[in-house]
Amino acid sequence: AFCPYHIGHFSIVGLGFEEYVQASHFEGLITTIVGYVLLAVTLIVCHGLAALVKFQRSRRLLGVCYIVVKVSLLVVVEIGVFPLICGWWLDICSLEMFDATLKDRELSFQSAPGTTMFLHWLVGMVYVFYFASFILLLREVLRPGVLWFLRNLNDPDFNPVQEMIHLPIYRHLRRFILSVIVFGSIVLLMLWLPIRIIKYLLPNFLPYNVMLYSDAPVSELSLELLLLQVVLPALLEQGHTRQWLKGLVRAWTVTAGYLLDLHSYLLGDQEENENNANQQPNNQHARNNNAIPVVGEGLHAAHQAILQQGGPVGFQPYRRPLKFPLRIFLLIVFMCITLLIASLICLTLPVFAGRWLMSFWTGTAKIHELYTAACGLYVCWLTIRAVTVLVAWMPQGRRVIFQKVKEWSLMIMKTLIVAILLAGVVPLLLGLLFELVIVAPLRVPLDQTPLFYPWQDWALGVLHAKIIAAITLMGPQWWLKTVIEQVYANGIRNIDLHFIIRKLAAPVISVLLLSLCVPYIIASGVVPLLGVTAEMQNLVQRRIYPFLLMVVVLMGILSFQVRQFKRLYEHIKNDKYLVGQRLVNYERKSGKPGTSTAPPQSSQE
Repeated sequence: AFCPYHIGHFSIVGLGFEEYVQASHFEGLITTIVGYVLLAVTLIVCHGLAALVKFQRSRRLLGVCYIVVKVSLLVVVEIGVFPLICGWWLDICSLEMFDATLKDRELSFQSAPGTTMFLHWLVGMVYVFYFASFILLLREVLRPGVLWFLRNLNDPDFNPVQEMIHLPIYRHLRRFILSVIVFGSIVLLMLWLPIRIIKYLLPNFLPYNVMLYSDAPVSELSLELLLLQVVLPALLEQGHTRQWLKGLVRAWTVTAGYLLDLHSYLLGDQEENENNANQQPNNQHARNNNAIPVVGEGLHAAHQAILQQGGPVGFQPYRRPLKFPLRIFLLIVFMCITLLIASLICLTLPVFAGRWLMSFWTGTAKIHELYTAACGLYVCWLTIRAVTVLVAWMPQGRRVIFQKVKEWSLMIMKTLIVAILLAGVVPLLLGLLFELVIVAPLRVPLDQTPLFYPWQDWALGVLHAKIIAAITLMGPQWWLKTVIEQVYANGIRNIDLHFIIRKLAAPVISVLLLSLCVPYIIASGVVPLLGVTAEMQNLVQRRIYPFLLMVVVLMGILSFQVRQFKRLYEHIKNDKYLVGQRLVNYERKSGKPGTSTAPPQSSQE
């Protein structure tokens, strides 16, 4: 950092660009990158001079140094600059959706440049990540060789660092410009153009309400935690969403293939392969690189299946129809129209459903569109899931459907009871305890009365409960970890209501209620009987919860230290006096069948 920064600083001052660099609010970073670029140019020149004068060792050393600088700069460009460009382009194309202007973005950048750049980089990185995930899904559907112009990230032979080393700079620059064009065009197609169409067809639908604070009686923090802890994990953790998307892509591909006579090009000759599957099982297995290996194929086959799960690597021949370029052009146009319609549906349907559902709860008050969109998306997902389940049950008959509905109704009732206890009562008590122990003593002076908001305490308790559960699962083995693991292993379909209430809910709720009630009884019932002043009573009422927390922590530390000293004592005693250990077999005495003694595992001498 030191040498490149000063090299870049001297170069920028010498060229007179100091004012422009200071105006960017990132003087140190830009100066250091300029220094690295100058170092790379210097190393190239020195490498060429060493080659002319035939200094082989110096040439090799300069080449290695240049490769290190080159790879570092390319990593910065691909991981830092490219997502940043995508994030800013997404923001610029979506300004009308939020009723914002470039002047607003300029003011926000000047007020908080670091936060603004990080948020845009984060949005761009998420966009790039999901684009790459969609490409991997396409490789599972399309014929190997259709996406020849895109790198397969699941290819075991793909090595990005090796490509950075071997390919020249102009190849990387050309690829970077092409990626910017492709990603930027997709943003125009799926964001800017749908927004213009929505504003023309539905003038009152936009802009989205993204104000920082809502005038609704519901806390922004609570809704945000509900979104992050309940809605989005349920959508992202379900494997059905990916299967639905893959099924839609396959259906679209089959439809486009038959309409444009490109079925062989897009999907390959699958019908012929299926017809000849019985006669040629080995060839079918060789063509299908996505097949899951059976048990007998060994670890190597499983490893290859994992590596190639994003799509088969290679090329399959296809039948080339007449006027092939025109058909490819029509395929691209059809794809653009489909993406445009899908984007219109995704931008309008969840938000419309969420606004309609939220209106029953909050009335005419405006809600942040992130929450309405999440609510609408969750409802749409539940509706589609229910329809797919009913379609799967229809061929089984009316009796089976009633039996399934009865089983699911019972399971839903059990889940609701468990959710009320574990997602309602426990987070509320935990959040209230955290408020009394940590927040109120730090935030409210002794001469003021703290106010408690049960809704916000519950929302914070949800977060605390998830953190405590995660720490418990990562910690040592004890009764709470065993119970939580058993509940996770049973799942929702095999939910054991009696076990959860008896082993998990009742002990946890009892401990939380004792932690809340015992200090209150002591402060409000016992202390006034001692005849202390009102100020002392107030002090005890306000400080007894953190005092008891300190006592519990000290007792835990002392018990831990006592156990450690006992282990140390046993270790020192064994090192000094233990001669050896001998394993003794347990043999039941024939003369005393009624007596039973514990089997000695080892004897010490």
